[in-house]
Amino acid sequence: MLAAQCITLPPTGMRTLTKHNAQPAQPAHPVPRIVLASQSPSRAGILRSAGVEPVIEPADVDEDAIQAELSNASPSEIVTALAHAKAQAIARIYPNDVVIGGDSMLLLDGVLQGKPHTEQATIARWRAQAGRNAQLLTGHCLIFGDEAYTEAATTDIAFAQASEADIAAYAATGEPWQCAGAFTLEALGGWFIDRIDGDPSSVIGLSLPVVRRALYRFGFGVSDFWNA
Repeated sequence: MLAAQCITLPPTGMRTLTKHNAQPAQPAHPVPRIVLASQSPSRAGILRSAGVEPVIEPADVDEDAIQAELSNASPSEIVTALAHAKAQAIARIYPNDVVIGGDSMLLLDGVLQGKPHTEQATIARWRAQAGRNAQLLTGHCLIFGDEAYTEAATTDIAFAQASEADIAAYAATGEPWQCAGAFTLEALGGWFIDRIDGDPSSVIGLSLPVVRRALYRFGFGVSDFWNA
């Protein structure tokens, strides 16, 4: 189940779009580049596997400060605000291109969890989430010119009851240290996911359906960017 919603967080001087009835249109301007405001290999890999070669320009934003300012916000609003901040920071550098910002976090027991960063934190996370269900939230913000499209996607994750030995071995690889929720779907972590209900690309870090809806609202078709 793709539990996506459109959350508008308009920056100054920027018009925010909603996703209602998004339909492709003929572009009235040259096709820009896709700029990914992220250093995530998984997000870049999703675009490349879908025929798009992005410009990689990671954003440097203070995520802790942003979250501190949003203490009363919903989980979806938080991940979308983080994605918005990243996209906006890079859009200033690439004003004529489509800039994509994204942020993913795991919601377990009402608490948002980001990247574990260390082996021991990964083990602790997996001991808490093994055999349980959680939600992976991915916030998206795409900016083109003075328009911003924001949307959050939620995917239900059923974690396997992984053994202590496998949890330790997985944590020792380092693979999940920089991954929201301390897991990957497309690599070693796939062994420990029983099922997902929602968009697989969103779990990996970037929802292709969300990107498509944004490009349509900007007046492009997705095929305009293939091998661009």
